[in-house]
Amino acid sequence: MSRFFAGGSDSDSETSSEEEQVQFPRPTATYSFSDDEEEVKRVVRSTKEKRYEDLSNCIKNIRNYKKIKDMASILSSFEDLTRAYQKALPVISKEENGITPRFYVRCLAELEDFITEVWEDREGRKNLSKNNSKSLGTLRQKFRKYIKDFEEDLTKFRESPDQESEEEEEHEASASESEEEVAAQKAVQFRKEVEKPSKQPKDEDSGDSTDWGSDSESETESSDDDNQYMNIRERFLKRTTEKEEKDEDVEKKKKKAKEIKPRRKREEEDEEGGWETVTKGPATSAEKPKMFAKDAEIDIGLVLNKLSEIMSARGKKRTDRRQQIELLYELMAIAQLHNLGNACAVKIRFNIISAIFDYNPKVSEPMKLEYWAKLVVAMKEMLQILLATKDITLSEGVLEDQEEYEKAPYYVRGCALTAVERLDDEFTKLLKECDPHSNEYVERLKDEVVVTEVIEQVLQYTERIGSDNEICRVYLRKIDHLYYKFDPNVLKKKKGELPANTSTSVEVMDKLCKFIYAKDNTDRIRTRAILCHIYHHALHDNWFQARDLTLMSHLQENIHNADPSTLILYNRMMANLGLCAFRQGNVKDAHRCLVELMVTAKPKELLAQGLLPQRQHERSAEQEKVEKQRQMPFHMHINLELLECVYLVSAMLLEIPYIAEHEFDARRRMISKTFYQQLRSSERQSLVGPPESMREHVVAAAKAMRCGNWQACANFIVNKKMNAKVWDLFYEADRVREMLTRFIKEESLRTYLFTYSNVYSSISIPSLAQMYDLPNPKVHSLISKMIINEELMASLDDPTETVVMHRSEPSRLQALSMQLADKVTNLVDANERIFEMKQGNYFQRGNMGNRDRGNYRNQNMNQGGNWGGQRRDNRNQRNRQQRDNRNQNMIEEE
Repeated sequence: MSRFFAGGSDSDSETSSEEEQVQFPRPTATYSFSDDEEEVKRVVRSTKEKRYEDLSNCIKNIRNYKKIKDMASILSSFEDLTRAYQKALPVISKEENGITPRFYVRCLAELEDFITEVWEDREGRKNLSKNNSKSLGTLRQKFRKYIKDFEEDLTKFRESPDQESEEEEEHEASASESEEEVAAQKAVQFRKEVEKPSKQPKDEDSGDSTDWGSDSESETESSDDDNQYMNIRERFLKRTTEKEEKDEDVEKKKKKAKEIKPRRKREEEDEEGGWETVTKGPATSAEKPKMFAKDAEIDIGLVLNKLSEIMSARGKKRTDRRQQIELLYELMAIAQLHNLGNACAVKIRFNIISAIFDYNPKVSEPMKLEYWAKLVVAMKEMLQILLATKDITLSEGVLEDQEEYEKAPYYVRGCALTAVERLDDEFTKLLKECDPHSNEYVERLKDEVVVTEVIEQVLQYTERIGSDNEICRVYLRKIDHLYYKFDPNVLKKKKGELPANTSTSVEVMDKLCKFIYAKDNTDRIRTRAILCHIYHHALHDNWFQARDLTLMSHLQENIHNADPSTLILYNRMMANLGLCAFRQGNVKDAHRCLVELMVTAKPKELLAQGLLPQRQHERSAEQEKVEKQRQMPFHMHINLELLECVYLVSAMLLEIPYIAEHEFDARRRMISKTFYQQLRSSERQSLVGPPESMREHVVAAAKAMRCGNWQACANFIVNKKMNAKVWDLFYEADRVREMLTRFIKEESLRTYLFTYSNVYSSISIPSLAQMYDLPNPKVHSLISKMIINEELMASLDDPTETVVMHRSEPSRLQALSMQLADKVTNLVDANERIFEMKQGNYFQRGNMGNRDRGNYRNQNMNQGGNWGGQRRDNRNQRNRQQRDNRNQNMIEEE
């Protein structure tokens, strides 16, 4: 057959192809083409398909680069993705009603998780190259800004990430269709290349090279028949053309798009896009197995056997946890339908609770909210059955052989106490996962009411059948949800505003803790109960009860051997005890309670309220992960600014009078190192402006107190800014402010007398009372106490109401001279010790002063053992021995 007829027949068949495929005509016969050139085929697509294909390509590139952690390429692909999405916005607004496509939201969610994982992996970030590390920071910053517009879509997606919308299915179908078309074209091209002859005929004239409009396939068929066909039979067999293969592929794809495919999560797609990621589980996970046969007789034995069969897959590698929970719920419905009894219902629900706990493989991460809701419902239903039915025993002491489900009394193996403890821990993890300043945290905090109700139900059941140790464990869980909460009825009852028989939280805590003190035989539960009891007393201003319980328990001696969570509770207790002492006017006790926390400069970590970023290099990633798990929920935090302010004010009231009293004392000790450093750093500044922060207010007040100016000191401590930051946070804030002002007046008066007593020969008590706005008896009491304690060298003249100074205090020159003499004496002692170490110590062990050393010398001299003469005698004896040895050697030589 000539090429003319072959080309004509092929072109006629190509013109009758589908509307989507258009074949562009070849040039006329005046142009010559080689056999390697191919026909150009194009597919007509809509704008939506083009835009979605661009997005799909960008998403595929991002997923491929994520596998090798090429952060620079991910950054450029992300920028391409955002630009492609901007181009697709008109199509989305028009055809999708402005709804963000689910596949795009999925890509953003996956990219967010990937960036977070890489950013938190500090060890892995060290292995990144400089370019990738820089690109990671840029990508994280740009991504966080970009996803602000998709927060609602991301939230909805994370609530149900396993579900796929119809839009995503259509997109995947169209994307896979286009990919299969490209793959088909590549296959045809590959087949043509294989079918081409390896060598061109040598005697090829110009007529053979002329193109008559036929396609490339007909040219290759007629170019070399001997190389293309192995025998005559294959040449005359009917073969499938490219067009027919294309039609078959399109029909197959349309059928696939119409089929209902199982909804499963796609974590990663292959480069070719033709593979599906199979979720964990057995091979038949797509098809839900049948529970029972149609003609099966449902009874307790059959249901329990099915239950054991389902739970036998627990913990195995290929187990589909989601399907396991669904099967358990279906089994529970079957049991309820056939009225198999409460014992069987309790057993199934307990296994549902265990399966929900096992659904989350990572212990450090909280469970999903949908499973949290299921867990709470299952716990409440199980406890309601246990409380309503008196003859059901759910205990760990029941062995599997001893279980009874058909006849009362019923025995079921399990532990409601362990379940409620895990429930409480999961609730805490859910709270720590939320942003504390968002509405989500408030919504999660509302679940505390449900958790406390479940604990109360477990308490009722445990008090009925449990041991004393189990009751103590439940009591401790109840105490953990009660000890940090303030009850205003306690203070109202103290004032007599409420009847005496009114129940308060202090009485409930007292009852629970005393039971633990009497019945518990473990140190940890008793120690935590004592700490919570002290905390609750201090929270309600029961200072003496809290102080006595602290001293009688001797916690300070053994608390360092406790576990980290108990140490955190101890630190919280000491902080709250210091606040209570301050509210009651016990400034020294408040400073003593808070000094161990504040002197370390890391109270935030000691109270488990956060981690300091500047100390990240001191701990590894594993240590940081463990410390984050120990953090307290936000609603249980103690205000650190309030705590620091109370500590600094207490230190000021103690330190400033002490500095004024021992101004020229060379061996003056520091009461508060932190406050002293703040004061010294402020004094070293050349220019000090008006105070702004809380610390600056306290330092300015301390400088005013050193001059005896109580009014300025009080104004720096008590003002609108400090009230809003600190003092208004106290219960009965006005009483605290009045108490604080009174203490400032008294300590300013003491500081004034220490500083200026050598100036006066006598001072009038009424004038001091008027100067410091104090009553005369109070001023008289303060001065008398200073005289008794030998802090002030003076005497009181009661008839004239004056203080007569004795002028026994040294002047400034005398004080400096005494200070210099002390320093010289210390220097001489140090030099003598160094000299003795070099020459040999001939004295008794220990530090001896000049007087002791002289006595020791005289004692030796009286005994005839002059230390200088003794050393001389020893030297003469050595010389004589050496002389005798030389003479002996000379005699032997002769």
